Amino acid sequence: MTDKFDKTPAGSPAGQVSVSKGATPAPENIKAIPVRHVGRWISGVVVIGLLIALGYAFSQGNIQWHAVGDKLFDSTVVAGAGRTLLISVLAMVLGVILGVVLAVMRLSKNPVTSWVAWLYIWFFRGTPVYVQLLLWFNLALIFPVLNIPFIYKDEMTDVMTPFMCALLGLALNEAAYMAEICRAGIQSVDEGQTEASHALGMTQGKTMRRVVLPQALRVIIPPTGNEFINMLKTSSLVYAVTYNELLRSTSQIGSTSYAVMEMLFVASIWYIVMTSVFSVGQYYLERRYARGSLRSLPLTPLQRVKVNLAAFSNRPSGGVSA
Repeated sequence: MTDKFDKTPAGSPAGQVSVSKGATPAPENIKAIPVRHVGRWISGVVVIGLLIALGYAFSQGNIQWHAVGDKLFDSTVVAGAGRTLLISVLAMVLGVILGVVLAVMRLSKNPVTSWVAWLYIWFFRGTPVYVQLLLWFNLALIFPVLNIPFIYKDEMTDVMTPFMCALLGLALNEAAYMAEICRAGIQSVDEGQTEASHALGMTQGKTMRRVVLPQALRVIIPPTGNEFINMLKTSSLVYAVTYNELLRSTSQIGSTSYAVMEMLFVASIWYIVMTSVFSVGQYYLERRYARGSLRSLPLTPLQRVKVNLAAFSNRPSGGVSA
């Protein structure tokens, strides 16, 4: 049996260890020196210089800036912005409804409905929106009278008003893109969900409404928000069918007041404001539908600002301790 030796120095109280004079002292604080990113500074200075040059060029241009401020909230401009929102919302609602129907038809096992849906998507995605608007606007050239037996009969020029041409042109084109978005969302749901629903006795339609579509919304919502923001800008094309939306309203004022560029700036400001507002709404809508797929939701822009400010204010003034 090995004897246990007491390693405590003689004359020292138990549990108290003496430190020799030659012991290594405690390490000093490490002074962290940040890495200098010269390229970032140079690129930042170049970009700021270009922005200053661009701003100076516009300030020296022949632009009547007071006309922009005076006409920004003109009643004609505000009414045009309202009609832009109206046609965009209505076209998007019809496009989403028809897109869901087309997506279901596209995924159907019936070859006729699947083929018709594919043909619709192929045609409307393959032709420009501008051309489709002109086709609706000039439809009276080949069909002078709209005649639905025993139901409705009228002159095509009275039916295809500028509003109706704009609505059909935007909505039917949007439906083709929404069909592909909805189809991708439906296919993202695991097939086991459908099989379990059928095992419980649910019909195909009820399974689609109660099980598949609610889960597919998580995939469908983000691109749908992007499509609506794009619709706000695409609605300017209905200028071609004489619908009095924002761009046409500002252009009419510009042609009579000779402030053409100034009124285009007014239209641009309104488009930027509308798309920015709906972009914020889209962000929070996506954040809400992401709750079921993420362990923790991403911080909102306001929360990020608060975290960055708190980290900056709590940053130690000295070096980093070892």
